[in-house]
Amino acid sequence: MISNFTLVDKAQIKKNIENKYLKVAVISDGQFRYPTGREALETLGYDSNILITLPRSVADSYCGTGNPFSLGKIEKGETILDFGCGAGVDTLIVAKIVGDRGKAIGLDIIPKMLEKAIENRNILGLTNVNFIISQGDELEFANEYFDTIISNSVINLVPEKESTLKELYRCMKLGGKLLLVDQIFIGEKIKQHDVRVKSWFQ
Repeated sequence: MISNFTLVDKAQIKKNIENKYLKVAVISDGQFRYPTGREALETLGYDSNILITLPRSVADSYCGTGNPFSLGKIEKGETILDFGCGAGVDTLIVAKIVGDRGKAIGLDIIPKMLEKAIENRNILGLTNVNFIISQGDELEFANEYFDTIISNSVINLVPEKESTLKELYRCMKLGGKLLLVDQIFIGEKIKQHDVRVKSWFQ
């Protein structure tokens, strides 16, 4: 695939994302035109039985436009990737779902966000979840490594979307699930929409 982005373009995009999410790592409230924190988790229909186990300091760092867990069932014992995990709230929720026999890995490009994710993990005392920094274009995982990949409002930020989706597919097991929620802008005037995509690769 021929890229429409130069290295300078990609560097500028990365810098813009970092500048935005450095602020979000400190406080997500007021940084977006949609709800964040516990209010967003409740509005988006996250499992109330899990939400009650999240301290306010953890829940308040949530930032997303949708609920990937509404798109498909995740089983205990699965190995999960959260692509673009941010402060790690979805990663920690999925770690609770898969249990001690499962594993959750959160990936992000912003070191400050991963610091917050690790802080949240330590608050919850979870041992089946890790966070790693990655640019996302070439993932360090073996082919067919993950049972399920989730992503919440991240693909819209990626310059090379086709390449990224191919790389996610490479890392996903045959018959695995890609649970992706995102936002797009359409029309002459910018309008925000949620896009929920559920994919099973056979």
